[in-house]
Amino acid sequence: MKPHWETWAKEAKTEFPKANSALLPLLHRIQGEEGYLSSDTIADVAHLLDLAVPYVESVVSFYSLFYQRPTGRRIIHVCTGLSCALGGSDELMHRLEAKLGIQEGQTTPDGEYTLLEAECLAACDKAPVAQVNLRYRESVDLEAADELLKGEVES
Repeated sequence: MKPHWETWAKEAKTEFPKANSALLPLLHRIQGEEGYLSSDTIADVAHLLDLAVPYVESVVSFYSLFYQRPTGRRIIHVCTGLSCALGGSDELMHRLEAKLGIQEGQTTPDGEYTLLEAECLAACDKAPVAQVNLRYRESVDLEAADELLKGEVES
């Protein structure tokens, strides 16, 4: 455990007196520094907030924006909700997998990209939808996928 995490935990508990309420802000802050939440980190957070480790693990595994292993610099989420599936999100995912040379859930060997599914990105009228580092890309057809990736590689 890093010493400043204790300070962060105290700050979170000051703002959110109940441990359950302080949990998400503390997890986000630590993940922002570490890049992901390891098993040891989850145990440390549980200790800092006097919560059970399985409870913290369940919270981390529930929220799709918490990562339990290292991720790439650019995280691509492809929506797989019904509207996006009908709009071609499967083909979009396959195109991105082929272009990146990885499968969903994996990170490119250079650590640049992680490709993930998202159950719903709440933009059904613009399906299929993807996000790159939480920035929405709407109506992403196969041609737009190539351009999206090209634009992200060059940025």
